[in-house]
Formats: sequence, C-alpha cells, structure tokens
Amino acid sequence: MGTKGREIVGKEVNKIIEFLNKALADEWLAYYQYWIGAKVVRGPMSGAVAAELSEHAGEELSHAEKLAERIIQLGGTPILKPEDWYKLTNCGYDTPDNPEVKVILEQNIKGEQCAIEVYNKMLSELKDVDPVTYHLILEILEDEIEHEEDLENLKEDMDMMNKK
Repeated sequence: MGTKGREIVGKEVNKIIEFLNKALADEWLAYYQYWIGAKVVRGPMSGAVAAELSEHAGEELSHAEKLAERIIQLGGTPILKPEDWYKLTNCGYDTPDNPEVKVILEQNIKGEQCAIEVYNKMLSELKDVDPVTYHLILEILEDEIEHEEDLENLKEDMDMMNKK
C-alpha cells in the first residue's frame, strides 16, 4: 500500500489486519461447509439445495480472495496454515454429519447469521478508520444477507412442500 493509503489507516492497521484474518478464517470454513454440503446433501429438493450451496461456496471463496488481497495491501500476511482457521474463526464450522436437507440448510443459515453479525460489527469499527476496507466489508455483507435470504427461502419452500 502506498504512503497516503497507510496514512489514512494509520495506527489501526494491525487491528484491521486481525479483523480481516478472522474474517478470512470464517470465509474458508464457510467455503468448505458449503462445498461439502452440496456434495453430501440428501432428501427432498436436494438438487436445488446443492446448486444453491455450490453457488454460495464460490462466492465465499471470492470473499476469501478479496480479504487476502486487502490484508496484503495493508502490509499483513493472510492466514498461512489451515489449522489456524479454527483458532481465528468467529463463526466456526458445522460438520454436515447429518446430510438431511433441512439440517444442512439450518447449519448454513446459522453460519450466514453469524457472518452478518461479524461483518456488521466490523463496519461499525471501520466506519471512520479505513474507507477502503469498509467498502469491501460492506460488499461482502450484502452477499451474506442475500445468502441468508436464499437459504431461508429454500427452507420455507421445503416446509410448504411437507405440509401438502
């Protein structure tokens, strides 16, 4: 990052890098949770759910890439070891031990709700500190809100099918 860019962020740079690495851990775990969930999901509407999970997995991977790029721009180092994802995560990882569609959807809805809370908190911390990172987090938050809505709609559709 250039001189003026560093000047804007100032003394908060290490705190911002820490926030971003924690978010990066969440995104990698979310990516894998979606990706593997799409592979193992079973039951009614599993095809539609698997397609949605696969799409979300790609978007979570894109978030991870953007976060890593921003960490590097700020002069930091993105998480280098996957085992550190569990040490830094805000939202954790729900293993899809039960491949039932409803369970998979609930696990991923919970993950999205956590991500929304984390990114919303980051926005309040970054608002007057780092406009570039603020904008990035806002874009990611918009995706996470959309993911939650997509998954809740699928769950609602499935619940309506079961009532018939």
